[in-house]
Amino acid sequence: MTGKTAPAAAKKAPASKKAPAPKKEPAHTPKEEPAHTPKEEQAHTPKEEPAHTPKEEPAHTPKEEPAHTPKEEHAPAPAAETPPAPEHHPDAEQPAAPAAEHAPAHEAEATPAHEEGSPPAAPAEAPAPAPEPEPEKPKEEPPSIPLSLAVEEVTENSVTLTWKAPEQTGKSSLDGYVVEICKDGSTDWTAVNKEPFLSTRYKIQDLSSGEKVHVRVKAISASGTSVPATLEQPILIREITDLPRIRLPRQLRQVYVRHVGEAVNLLIPFQGKPQPQVTWTKDNQPLDTSRVNIRNTEKDTIFFIRTAQRSDSGKYQLAVRINGAEDKAILDIRVIERPSPPQNLKLVDVWGFNVALEWSPPADNGNSEIKGYTVQKSDKKSGKWFTVLERCTRTSCTISDLIIGNTYSFRVFSENACGLSETAAVASGVAHIKKTKTVYQPQKIPERDMMEPPKFTQPLTDRATTRGYSTHLFCSVRGFPQPKIIWMKNKMEIREDPKYIAMIEQGVCSLEIRKPSPFDAGVYTCKAVNPLGEASVDCKLDVKMPK
Repeated sequence: MTGKTAPAAAKKAPASKKAPAPKKEPAHTPKEEPAHTPKEEQAHTPKEEPAHTPKEEPAHTPKEEPAHTPKEEHAPAPAAETPPAPEHHPDAEQPAAPAAEHAPAHEAEATPAHEEGSPPAAPAEAPAPAPEPEPEKPKEEPPSIPLSLAVEEVTENSVTLTWKAPEQTGKSSLDGYVVEICKDGSTDWTAVNKEPFLSTRYKIQDLSSGEKVHVRVKAISASGTSVPATLEQPILIREITDLPRIRLPRQLRQVYVRHVGEAVNLLIPFQGKPQPQVTWTKDNQPLDTSRVNIRNTEKDTIFFIRTAQRSDSGKYQLAVRINGAEDKAILDIRVIERPSPPQNLKLVDVWGFNVALEWSPPADNGNSEIKGYTVQKSDKKSGKWFTVLERCTRTSCTISDLIIGNTYSFRVFSENACGLSETAAVASGVAHIKKTKTVYQPQKIPERDMMEPPKFTQPLTDRATTRGYSTHLFCSVRGFPQPKIIWMKNKMEIREDPKYIAMIEQGVCSLEIRKPSPFDAGVYTCKAVNPLGEASVDCKLDVKMPK
């Protein structure tokens, strides 16, 4: 302060008794004294406390000075009458210790410097020295670069990558890998996975078809991040279209039969790119998920029923769709069980040692066609059942070869693809085979008159022969009694002549002419005679001279 300002302060001294400056200082709380910069305090120091040096001012907060500065400018007290020592009372300065930690250099300057007439600060008010920083530990080396980065598969919206673990992971174990992509022509790399993973295979999805992307992989551990392994060339996301097609196994192309209580586990492969949408329905209705479990993969679908019931039978539709293309297949599943027994089994008739039975088809065929019926008989003496007929396709039968004098009972089982019915239908009555006498009466056959006059069934034929070559004449005749055969030449009977040999066997007449000559030519006649009449046939023989 200058000398001109001192008298003004002396004239306004009485006013300072009503509002002395020292009483306002305790009203400041530690919360109102945040850390301040030395520049603000140096601006207020000449007007507030002329007796203090600028070194003491850093202990005050910026909020204190604006609060009392205007009043002290109008009525500043002399340094001798109102010393500013209470402003630096130890109790008021203790809460400001945290702020001193941020600026220890200022507190160190304010503590030893005191103005004449103000009490010295207590030694306990000095802030504790800041702890010495610990020496930095040597940093661990980050893992080395991942090896053998390659593309495994490219689809219309995804890329599958594979690589090998780095040779060195450092002292810390590997936390995982981070895959980053960058569009071709850009320099902005974006992480695909939010958190590191340990697998050396990753599929990048949700890519746009037709774009090119650069890919790199980093290994991460507690010691740092490795140098990224980057593919040299960008990857083109190509549009691969393969129409959907269901490859239905051969055994499912016909009715698929299972027994009640068995499991149904069907694997149906399909193909198509991009990934087809698989839909199952039963009789054009959604599946009952409480009964049927469906699990789909990229290449097949699995249809599973843990315990089959009759209600699971029906036609299941499988549809594989890609955009507008679709392929369908129908699975006809039939769950069967044993049928019920036949109905209305009756003993129709008993005659001799034969029995006739009739019945009606079963009320429940077990969800399978009835293949036939099994008929059994039981003799009253033995009480054992023996099978008489198996897979009888009709609903009636006749049982023969029963023992005369015995009494029989009969029962019938129905049979389907699952087997015989659990119970059988038993005939209400029994069949008693009675002993009966039979008398043989031969049939009277009327006698037949076998007498018949001779009749030629095959006549003689004209022949031509060469001189010196033997020839034969043939004809056939019938008649009863057997007729007598007479051979004639030119109507003269041929008698015992060694040149002619006549024979008859089974009605066939033959005449052999041995080494004929021109003299032997002529008309030959065969005559048959018996008591009922006679018959004859003729032929002409021509004998030629050799040339």
